[in-house]
Amino acid sequence: MSAPRPPHAVALTALALLTACTEKPAAAKSAPVRFTLEKVADGFDQPLYVTHAGDGSGRLFVVEQTGKIRIVQNGQVLPRPFLDVSDLLHSARGEMGLLGLAFHPQYKENGRFFIGYTQKGLYDAVAELQVDGKDKNRADKASLRVLLSIKDPAGNHNGGMLLFGPDGYLYVGTGDGGAANDKFKNSRDKSKLLAKMLRLDVDKQDAGKGYAVPKTNPFVGQKGVAPEIWATGLRNPWRYSFDRKTGDLWIGDVGQNKYEEIHRQPAKSNGGEDYGWNVMEASHCFVPPRGCAQKGLEMPVAEYDHDKGCSVTGGYVYRGKSLPGLDGVYLFGDYCTGTVWGLFGDLREKTGYQMHLLAETKMNISSFGEDEAGELYLTDHQKGRVYRFAPAPKP
Repeated sequence: MSAPRPPHAVALTALALLTACTEKPAAAKSAPVRFTLEKVADGFDQPLYVTHAGDGSGRLFVVEQTGKIRIVQNGQVLPRPFLDVSDLLHSARGEMGLLGLAFHPQYKENGRFFIGYTQKGLYDAVAELQVDGKDKNRADKASLRVLLSIKDPAGNHNGGMLLFGPDGYLYVGTGDGGAANDKFKNSRDKSKLLAKMLRLDVDKQDAGKGYAVPKTNPFVGQKGVAPEIWATGLRNPWRYSFDRKTGDLWIGDVGQNKYEEIHRQPAKSNGGEDYGWNVMEASHCFVPPRGCAQKGLEMPVAEYDHDKGCSVTGGYVYRGKSLPGLDGVYLFGDYCTGTVWGLFGDLREKTGYQMHLLAETKMNISSFGEDEAGELYLTDHQKGRVYRFAPAPKP
């Protein structure tokens, strides 16, 4: 897969329609959860993300790894892309390309949005753009302004997702620089922006930067530490989300050899968490393989080994209306197998979740996504399709 894994990882065939059924834990007093995955649109070129603009239009925006952002409106893919930055990419192969999209919380008023991409020269870049003043379905490419550009030593582990938090700041997930085993030693180095979660104020600018560093970032003022850092110890955060009800941050972090992991950062956090890489791979020692120093490290709330998949795709806590049986369940998947799991239980607690198999889709799940109403979607990278989680037909 382009983002968590190179394309040769696994090639699977997507199902046109899937009906899945699971039961909540025994303590939960609810009926079995039944849903289908309905195809919303297809014909995309390696879709990596689907989201909305928060402007009340009902449009979906689909990010293609190869450089375009396409609009789905009233069930139809518009013929002209919203944006095409294919000429700005270092490459769209492997894990490079156009990787992220986030609309400003006041997009309806200010028309500002942000993209994450692999910039020419092999840089992990974040840029700001404006919508065209005369056509809401077109971006003004000439307005592009690069806010952040991080030199990347290898072509993989680029992170690239962008997301605004409930606090109004932009969260930027970065990979560890690529190769394998944290070859470039970025995960433990707080002077570097790679292998981190960054938090930026894009409504202000500090001297010499395209953004401002929030004064409440956890490492502000510490000598030798990059003030942009919100959290550390990530290998390749591939899709993260905020629970729209609680404000908790959920992160899917792609593993190395054996384990894939999910982390939860509570809304009340002041930042500064260390998610363990490369001392840990999930909850297991990595360097050294035994007896590693775990003090101060955050353990994942869920993990699975490579018998069940090979590259985690982080998802969302479901807060839509069409599938009440999934309310409050965190859904996530695996790129290689197309498996979808749910975490059931009180997600406000740090432990005690129960991980249940929800579906085996045979898709290459590159991302989940939400629309404005909180309904859930996923993208099939290899087949170029977008699906929506919907109620299953009555038996």
